[in-house]
Amino acid sequence: MSKQNFVDYVKIFCRSGSGGAGSVHFIRNRKTSRGGPDGGDGGRGGHIILKGNSQLWTLLHLKYTKHIHAPNGENGGAQLRTGASGKDVI
Repeated sequence: MSKQNFVDYVKIFCRSGSGGAGSVHFIRNRKTSRGGPDGGDGGRGGHIILKGNSQLWTLLHLKYTKHIHAPNGENGGAQLRTGASGKDVI
């Protein structure tokens, strides 16, 4: 009996990236000794996007990919700089 390479069921675990932490920073320069807050927001985490393809007849390409993780967003910086967003995984 020959072994077939047709896979119609696969279980994968996906985790989207968490957002970066905001920055707790206060303005400090020569002119102001106690300035207000100027910390930036953290970047958003990456998304997991599942895209169908009518050219593929089996799920064999997902059989050995059990875990899919999207990268996290980076932390915010001083001077209201927002952190970089995580890349999406398709």
